[in-house]
This record gives sequence, C-alpha cells and structure tokens, in this order.
Amino acid sequence: MNQRPFFRIFTMPAVLCAVGFVAAMVAVLQYSLRAYIPGSLDPGGFTLVNFLDLVKPLYARVFLDTVLICALTAIVTLLVGYPLAYALVQIERPWIKSALLVIVVTPLFLGEVVRTYSWIIVLGNNGFINATLRGLGLIEQPIQFMFTTFGVVVALVHVTLPVMVIMLAAGLSHIDRDYQRAAESLGAGPIRAFLTVTLPLSMPGVIAGVTTAFAWTFSAFATPQMIGGGRVNMVSNLVYQLGLSSFNFPFAAALCVAGLALTIAVLSLLGLASRPFKNIGAH
Repeated sequence: MNQRPFFRIFTMPAVLCAVGFVAAMVAVLQYSLRAYIPGSLDPGGFTLVNFLDLVKPLYARVFLDTVLICALTAIVTLLVGYPLAYALVQIERPWIKSALLVIVVTPLFLGEVVRTYSWIIVLGNNGFINATLRGLGLIEQPIQFMFTTFGVVVALVHVTLPVMVIMLAAGLSHIDRDYQRAAESLGAGPIRAFLTVTLPLSMPGVIAGVTTAFAWTFSAFATPQMIGGGRVNMVSNLVYQLGLSSFNFPFAAALCVAGLALTIAVLSLLGLASRPFKNIGAH
C-alpha cells in the first residue's frame, strides 16, 4: 500500500517550476553563445566573444560594484535586523510583539517601486532629511544622498530587512533560554552571556539571513535604477541597458549567465567560510 498517496500531486507544481526554470536557463545560455548582429534582432552564429568581453574594465567594474553593494547591504541589514529579531523573540507582551512584527514585515506588502519612491522622497535634495537639517540650521546646501552608493544601500536594506529579521527570529526562537540563565548563574553578566551563549547559538540564523540577503540583493533592479540614477549600476541594470536599450540580447544573456555563476560562486564561498560557525551553532 502506498504510504504517500498524494506525493506526486503535491510535488508536481515544484517539478513543473523546476523544468520551466531549467528550460529558461538553457535558452538564455544558448543565446549567450550567439553573435550580435547590429541592426538586427536575430542573433548570429556560435561565438565566445560575449564572454570574453566580460573581462573589459567597464563590465568587470559593474560586477565588482554589485558584489560590494550586496555585501554592504547584507552586513548593514544584519546589524539593524539582529536587535529587532532579538527584541521580537524576548518581548513577552503580545501586543508589543504584534506591533513590532507588523512594522517589520510591512515592507513585504509594498511593491518595490513604491518602496523606492518613498526613499526618493526621503533622500532627495528637497527631501525629508535635507529639509529637516536645513530647518535646524545644520546645513546650508543639501547633502547628496541620491545617485550614490550610500543611497542605494539604504534603500536595499529596507527591502531585505523583513526577510533578515524573520530568519534571525526563527534561529533565536529555537535557543533554550535555560542556556543563558545557566551562564548568568555561573557569574556571567547579561552582555557576556549574550556574546558567549546566545550569539554563537544563533549563527545558523545569521548565516541563512546573510546569504539570503546577498542573493536577493544581487538581482535588484528597480532600487538601483531609481536611486542610483545611472551613476550606480548593478548587473541587472546593465542587462536592461544592453538588452532593451541597445538590443544586444546575446551580450545581455552572457551577463545573466555570468551573474548567476558569480552568485553561486560567492554563496559557495560563504558556505565554506561559515562551516565553523554552523558547528558552533549546533545544539
């Protein structure tokens, strides 16, 4: 007798999604190996020129900037999200916990364009921050937040923060509070107990949050496009410029393949570097 009668039915949507994803990636890969014919939407014959052109300084710089922006976003999101996740787990009053949870996850219910426009209002030369600073007499000329890496990172942190907090809270909620009480009973203060007990045991959640934030940010488009204004480019923006503006679809496909390969490589390196922390967090 079949112990799992609905197994095939439940797994069929996932199988179909996987097949569609693989088919799409194969199509992109074969397109990246075709020659670009100026003035024509049809690609030419087989060539490796598209991948050889990726090492040019202009394109290599965009890849490097993308990795740096993703890393900065993941680090800042972790620093901001950890206290929120810790408070979310430690707070015992239900109404405070519910209010904090609603505040944290609200950005997930807003479109990326809506979130980005809100940051334009905040970071613009006549936006909330500059207007407040001028009103207090602290500055005479507006501070340039827009079209900078700082502005892009701030907006991306807002996008990734809910996911980071949820993953960190999941990791912190599985830590038995008796461990910290035992450390405090042995003479450790609250700070030392946190640093020696809670933080190491929460490392699986930290690693999951950082890797997810990095991968999520790597494919960001609307935020760097609108906040960066063409001065801060990421791989997705370069794909858009070459594919839909210049109609160089073969090279845009090569950028997609290279970006996917780079993401997998960076996440693999993060996984290898975080193995010791995973062992510490096992309990």
